[in-house]
Amino acid sequence: MRSYWFGDVIEGGCIPSEGNTEARVRRVHLLRTMMDDFVPLIWEDAVACGICRDRAEYIAFLREVCFAAAEMEIREQYAGKDVELLQMVRTLDEMDELINRLSERVTEWHQVRNPSFSRKYRRTPAHVLVKNIARSNKGALGRVAVHIEEFSDARTELAKEVSNRANRVLPNSSALIGGLVAARLMSHAGGLMPLSRMPASAIQVLGARTALFAHLRTHSPSPKHGIIFQHRRVHNAPREVRGKVARALAGKLAIAARLDYFRGAPVPEFLEKAQARIDLLGGSEEE
Repeated sequence: MRSYWFGDVIEGGCIPSEGNTEARVRRVHLLRTMMDDFVPLIWEDAVACGICRDRAEYIAFLREVCFAAAEMEIREQYAGKDVELLQMVRTLDEMDELINRLSERVTEWHQVRNPSFSRKYRRTPAHVLVKNIARSNKGALGRVAVHIEEFSDARTELAKEVSNRANRVLPNSSALIGGLVAARLMSHAGGLMPLSRMPASAIQVLGARTALFAHLRTHSPSPKHGIIFQHRRVHNAPREVRGKVARALAGKLAIAARLDYFRGAPVPEFLEKAQARIDLLGGSEEE
């Protein structure tokens, strides 16, 4: 017997599948065919099953099933709990980039008006600089600086929402490295499911794309960490052992991501042991 989306082909006939288009879509998802005994589908089999009268009608019916399958997959993807968080993180990253660019631009603009300002610019944090420019300038420059401040405030509020949402979507990963860093890991992976499938070695360098490609092209030293460098145990560790700490943290995150995807709830016993292991390693390395 050979099973297809429209029915089961048997010797001397065909048994059509029951149900509407949606039922046939579910049937497609359940079909499993071994390549050893695979027989290519021909439209005459569908005619034998009685679902169509000719090739044109078969193609029209197949098109309907394909469109319904695509629509169902899109609905399932957008129903995922990580979908909105993914968009929030990407918006946050783009806001960071835009704020940095605009801050640099208004600083150069301000420097044109005040040529002696260059040394102060090197020593002053960007957000303080923009605030000072907004207070000390009138006209278009002052207004732009004020809008950058407002945009920065909106970015801060979004960052808080991202962290809170990550604590619900990625409870175990967030408990290990914080909601904002966990959300950024998920964003770079492309979603919670891709992150849960990643090995620890890939999670360790997630976010270090430039350094990784440089290593592949020029055989420069391979990157030892990516986004997880933001975790205090990694960036506070001595340089010579930082890779070891990052590797240990990535190993725990690989497990945490799987727990977040398949369970979706905190696992206290895992978190307690994982945190103890990371703290022990980080403490010993710092000593």
